[in-house]
Amino acid sequence: MAITAQMVKELREKTGAGMMDCKKALTATNGNMEEAIDFLREKGIASAAKKADRIAAEGTTFMLSEGNSAIILEVNAETDFVAKNENFQNLVKELAEHLLAQKPESVEAALEQTMENGQKVSEYINSAIATIGEKITLRRFEIKTKSDNGAFGEYLHMGGRISVLTVLEGTTDANIAKDVAMHIAAINPKYVSRDQVSAEETERERQVLTQQALNEGKPEKIVAKMVEGRLGKFFEEICLLDQSFVKNPDQKVSQFVEANGAKVVEFIRYEVGEGIEKREENFADEVMSQVKK
Repeated sequence: MAITAQMVKELREKTGAGMMDCKKALTATNGNMEEAIDFLREKGIASAAKKADRIAAEGTTFMLSEGNSAIILEVNAETDFVAKNENFQNLVKELAEHLLAQKPESVEAALEQTMENGQKVSEYINSAIATIGEKITLRRFEIKTKSDNGAFGEYLHMGGRISVLTVLEGTTDANIAKDVAMHIAAINPKYVSRDQVSAEETERERQVLTQQALNEGKPEKIVAKMVEGRLGKFFEEICLLDQSFVKNPDQKVSQFVEANGAKVVEFIRYEVGEGIEKREENFADEVMSQVKK
């Protein structure tokens, strides 16, 4: 039976095993999904199979820098309790060290890499699942670089609930870069500057603001001028350099950075579980479902 990419993807989602392991299992079982799961479990690759359908929306974010390279990553677990577990934290640190050293292009590529202990990254995570008892996933990571005349700003908030990595050029002072990272953690801008906002997004906001002004009964001849003023407020909400600096509201972030001879190149802000739909259980219904079994 021909093994398709979709079959490999499905098996991987169900077991957490690597792509090549999934392909081997499906080939060995002639494409039988259940037998392939058993095949992986027997080899100790899919000890996490029963936990594959759980939602891991807790966990931690983490950062690590070395020389002119830095990584920010998010590793998820099912509960905040496990996120504070020493074994889980060691796992996150070791993953960060491996990823920063090897610099894989994606999570998928990372899971197939072999670590210093001889295990694939996917196998290492699965062995941690077996030990810790919760679904654990390497959700995302980004690796950034700077020049010798640059600085990384690393800020962890609430023990890793939020992490921000900034890249500044023109200064080697990590404290300046960290101050910018703290601002980003608090205010959560979407872009560094206005020129990163697409023309489509700007025009869409302009249309909304125009309609709002007309609905307020403003004369058409002054609406356009009003809209441009309000558009400035829109940019202040989403663009880092336009925002009032949290440590000195009388100063824009752009002014703070320029006063230190620096330029913000980019930033990454991770918040644990953002974008993951958390399952909401009705406790009474859950109890009744168990009673009826």
